[in-house]
Amino acid sequence: MTQQAERWFHRRGELAEGGWETVVDERIPGWEHTGIRVGRLERGESLELEGTGVERLIVPLCGSFSVTHAENGEQTVTELVGRASVFDGPTDVLYLSAAATGAVTATSGGQSRFLVATSPVPLDGAYPVRPSRYMPVEEVPVELRGAGASSRQVHNFGRKEALDAARFIVVEVITPAENWSSYPPHKHDEHNPGHESQLEEIYYFEVAPAEGAPEGVSEEHAFGLFSTYSSPAGRIEIDSQVKTGDVALVPYGYHGPAVAAPGYDMYYLNVMAGPDPERTWLISDDPAHGWVRNAWEGQQLDSRLPFTARTDTEAAR
Repeated sequence: MTQQAERWFHRRGELAEGGWETVVDERIPGWEHTGIRVGRLERGESLELEGTGVERLIVPLCGSFSVTHAENGEQTVTELVGRASVFDGPTDVLYLSAAATGAVTATSGGQSRFLVATSPVPLDGAYPVRPSRYMPVEEVPVELRGAGASSRQVHNFGRKEALDAARFIVVEVITPAENWSSYPPHKHDEHNPGHESQLEEIYYFEVAPAEGAPEGVSEEHAFGLFSTYSSPAGRIEIDSQVKTGDVALVPYGYHGPAVAAPGYDMYYLNVMAGPDPERTWLISDDPAHGWVRNAWEGQQLDSRLPFTARTDTEAAR
């Protein structure tokens, strides 16, 4: 991997800090608008969400959680039902105001995982402070996007149409084995009102054996591929095999595809935010590849979608 790619691509655990498996925030050189924290907890263990001036979206990856959060002198406890796996379809989520602090406690057996998407929201009036909100799974918009081998499933719980956040946009995507997503390659690194947004973006990945894989196939061997390349806004190149817990940072440039290898389903969660005055997601396809969208016309959606809760056997693999 080149030195530049190492700057923007990180394996699971490389950004560990303070009990968190991964921490991305504005302390990373060249990074400013978005962040994530990934926690792994046994039942009864907790991680603190300290300090105000940052909005947060708590997303269960595996397991159930209790979130104790305080705002304006009032304390609230919110239970997150969660899910057995990121491949079990959407989950309920909790948005915490930039004026809130909190703590997340695992309430399910075994090791549980959750992710906290973040964006700085200074409490000086520069950005509106939005109220905390619990979103049950029934309210999560599920979009089946693309067609054929470009079919994927998108959970739009953190887009402006679903969530009244201050700055960030947060979505998660499930790509069935052998399919391509984040494709055609596109960018959002210039402020061009009505056409393109300026947004940095985080990709957090998980990969697992597809349904029907033989028993004993190891999750540690599951993988996919992810690529980015330069645009006029900056030089970047990532061409990497990705596994569960890996993180790609995209400050600029064309990104995609994200490819699920045969035999392995791919999940990723995206966090986007930037300096633009509007919280919106507008993209520009790479002109060399944008024509691919027209090729989807007449193709059927992948019959494996939508992903919903797996059987106990599959979820436990």
